[in-house]
Amino acid sequence: MLADLETLVRCESHSADLAALARSADAVGALGTRLLGTAPESIVIDGVTHLRWVFGTPRVLLLGHHDTVWPMGSLEARPWSVATGIARGPGVLDMKAGLVQMLHALASLRTLDGVCVLVNGDEEIGSPTSRELIEEAARGSVAAFVLEASGDRDGALKTARKGSSRYEVTVHGRAAHAGLAPEKGVNAAVEAAHQVLAIAGIGAAVAGGGGGPGSATVTPTLLSAGSTSNTVPARARIAVDVRVPTSAARDHVDTLLRGLSPRTPGARLEIEDIGGRPPMEPGASAALFALASRIARELGQRPLRGIAVGGVSDGNCTAAVGCPTLDGLGAVGAGAHAEDEYVEVASMIPRSRLLAELVTRTLR
Repeated sequence: MLADLETLVRCESHSADLAALARSADAVGALGTRLLGTAPESIVIDGVTHLRWVFGTPRVLLLGHHDTVWPMGSLEARPWSVATGIARGPGVLDMKAGLVQMLHALASLRTLDGVCVLVNGDEEIGSPTSRELIEEAARGSVAAFVLEASGDRDGALKTARKGSSRYEVTVHGRAAHAGLAPEKGVNAAVEAAHQVLAIAGIGAAVAGGGGGPGSATVTPTLLSAGSTSNTVPARARIAVDVRVPTSAARDHVDTLLRGLSPRTPGARLEIEDIGGRPPMEPGASAALFALASRIARELGQRPLRGIAVGGVSDGNCTAAVGCPTLDGLGAVGAGAHAEDEYVEVASMIPRSRLLAELVTRTLR
């Protein structure tokens, strides 16, 4: 498993580099071909390479991604290494170790009949080209197992995820010469300042749980305004990150954001929801988590915990179409998307055994 993990980590796969993604798909496909006994279907959409294995009539979906957040060349600064039971390298935790564990788990089964494996190449940027593939596969499945990394160093599974939405608030003002006739303009930057405070106020109002797993968060992020330093800005833009625990909370926040109104005379607001992922609510995982907990006890593994997290994954999408979903079945470690990203090597075989038994019992 470590040799296979080294192969995948050394094959860099930044989401924005289509050629790198194609090479990574070849590496993952070769590994899967060796372990599963058959080559995957390669699906290229808008230049992004995804892989799919289907055995018989699929009933269980195993979901992973081979892209990473790490820019090309990161391997030179953070090389692959294994020392004192810790594996390091860009993408090792999120989620190349999860792919290795998944493929080895499946290789241990007596039959793969009823299994669908989907490994996409754009999860880290929101799965824009693969979401339809994921949802289609989930609709025909009785369970989806997502190989994202564990929720913490204790191996917790992710039993709920907030949904995410991205909004853009555009402020339309009127340009004028800042020195000769500023009074003839409508300053979009000034209006944007009002709106940033208003958006922050919405965030404070809905964050009943202090920003924790049970609360919504509304956060103004990117801000831009104007065109030249001597012109009253005619336009400003505010990006807003929204995280919600339930669909009802999503609708409530949407209503509040669309209720924003301009404070500057002559200014006009345009509010656009530019996409995201729906919430993965606790009910989607409850039965599968109970099954996983029983299996862990039978295997003599430490008791499992389930946690709710603010980050999103493709598990949000499988749950949203009604497929029972259990997430966080991948590697145990820490530092996803960070310089200290690592995997606990000793956890890889136990996690693979847990997954193998989960698939077996779900297919019965």
